[in-house]
Amino acid sequence: MIALSEDLLHRLRERAPEYDRENRFFDEDLAELKDAGYLSPQTLLETVRNQRLLARYAPATALGINMHHVVVGVARVLHDRGDTTLDWVLADAEAGELFAFGNSEAGNDQVMFDSRTVATPLGDGGYEFTGTKIFTSLSPAWTRLGIFGRDDTDPDDPKLVHGYLTRDTAGHQAVGSWDTLGMRATQSFSTRLDGARVPAERIARILPVGPTGDPYIFGLFANFLLAIGSVYAGIADRALELGVEAVGQRTSLKNGGRTYAQDPDIRWQLADAAIGLDSLAPQLEGLARDVDELVNHGGDWFRLLVGAKTRAVDVSRQVVETAIRVSGGRSYGASNELARLYRDVLAGLFHPSDPESAHSTVAQNLLGPLE
Repeated sequence: MIALSEDLLHRLRERAPEYDRENRFFDEDLAELKDAGYLSPQTLLETVRNQRLLARYAPATALGINMHHVVVGVARVLHDRGDTTLDWVLADAEAGELFAFGNSEAGNDQVMFDSRTVATPLGDGGYEFTGTKIFTSLSPAWTRLGIFGRDDTDPDDPKLVHGYLTRDTAGHQAVGSWDTLGMRATQSFSTRLDGARVPAERIARILPVGPTGDPYIFGLFANFLLAIGSVYAGIADRALELGVEAVGQRTSLKNGGRTYAQDPDIRWQLADAAIGLDSLAPQLEGLARDVDELVNHGGDWFRLLVGAKTRAVDVSRQVVETAIRVSGGRSYGASNELARLYRDVLAGLFHPSDPESAHSTVAQNLLGPLE
């Protein structure tokens, strides 16, 4: 298991406010994490634990690096199930290449089950991709970019084509701006694809439009949802820590100068936050272990995965808000760490699967499809 040293983690925490304030990419963090071997393949359980720890110190850095580990994690899921077609991803990650996702699209609420990007076959097994992807985390630094698009060559049998660009490929550029409320250091610019070519050997999957049980899609959802949930749990870990520190320092005139740590109402609020937070590790880590150990949850898998991500984000937001509430007005200052954590944790609302999609997935698992 890759170890994140205390010295490294504290350096990352020291730089986090600067990245946020200056709205710039975490170049120094990335260099240190790469030197520490953190880009190398990990089991999903290791990823979930490491990413939660990393987010406790540098949330935006953790969220950005998450995208790399999701792509590498998909390759690991396939390898563990006897499919070696993406073993080159594992080798590239071991060599220090940085992977990112170019999958999200504005107005595409089908997420991975359809695409507005055009995938045009080249006749030799490769494809050209034309379209715009949004929220491309790691935009300034990725060396490998996962993308997908729709091939309508046969209108009666459209296909979704998944492939990986290399940085030196022509036909892609970062566009727009990244001036967001939180998670600013991820520098998740949009990516415009204009005939960007992916050769046959970098085409990962050609799948039908719509939901599929293909292991590639399973691996993508499993790694993304559990790793995302872990990042927000890490933010909540830090917020609870800061809340406990704050109430141990704040004094109450009403209570004879005693600290708020002796106030029953404050104690209840922090205890309630901790109870919610303590529930996340068994769920996130348990499912990650099941993925690693090839446990078969059958048709329940997607219900379990979207439920874990949704709960992790919701609980983490509640914990951060509680920490702010018990810490008093000083936490409202723009430079206060809790204020930054609050802005960062709100980004969890925008990652797939959103609450509507998650509840639809669970309802379908329980009740069957709508008639």
